[in-house]
Amino acid sequence: MPTALPFPRTVSTALLLALGVYFALSEIRIEWYASLRPFFEWMETTAFGRLGKSYGGAFALVQAMHLLSMAVLGGTVLVSDARLMGIVLKNVPINQVLEPCHRLFNCSLSLVVLSGVFMACGVAIKVYYLEVFWYKMLALAMGVLFAYFVRRPLLKPSAEAVPQRLRTLVGVASLMTWFTVAATGRWIGFSG
Repeated sequence: MPTALPFPRTVSTALLLALGVYFALSEIRIEWYASLRPFFEWMETTAFGRLGKSYGGAFALVQAMHLLSMAVLGGTVLVSDARLMGIVLKNVPINQVLEPCHRLFNCSLSLVVLSGVFMACGVAIKVYYLEVFWYKMLALAMGVLFAYFVRRPLLKPSAEAVPQRLRTLVGVASLMTWFTVAATGRWIGFSG
C-alpha cells in the first residue's frame, strides 16, 4: 500500500527549485531567451510602448504609480513579516494582521505588475538586454510563488498554531525574497 509523502509542499518546492537550476544551467535557457526577442520587439510597437516613448509625462505618471504601489507592497510585507517574527504588534492576533495585509498585498501587487508592464513596453529592447531585469523577474516570480504557495497555505488556517520558529523562518525568507526584488529593481535604474 503506497504512502503519501510526509511533506508534499516541501518536496514540491525542492523539485521546482531543482528544475529552475537545471533550466538556468542548460542550453534550453539560451534558446528560450533568444525566442523572446520578437515578443519584446512587439511590446515596443504596442500602444503602451508608443505612449511610453512619445509622452514622457504619461511614463512619469505610471512610474509614480509604480513606485507608490511598490511602497504599499513593501509596507504590507514588512508589517506582516515583522508580526510573524514577533517584532511588532505582539498584542494583536496574527491573523488580524495577516489578512488585511494580504488583501492590500494583492491590490498593490496587481498595480505593480500592470504599471511595470507599461513601463517595460516603452523600453522593451533595452530591458531585454539587461541581465538584472531577468534577475528581477526571477526574484518577483519567486516572491509571488512563495507568498501564494508557501506562506499563505502554511499560515491560512491559524497562524497561531504554527510554531514560532517556523513563523520566524517564513518571515525572514519572505523579507529576503522581497528585498531581492526591490534591490534588483533599483539596480535596473543604475544599469544602461
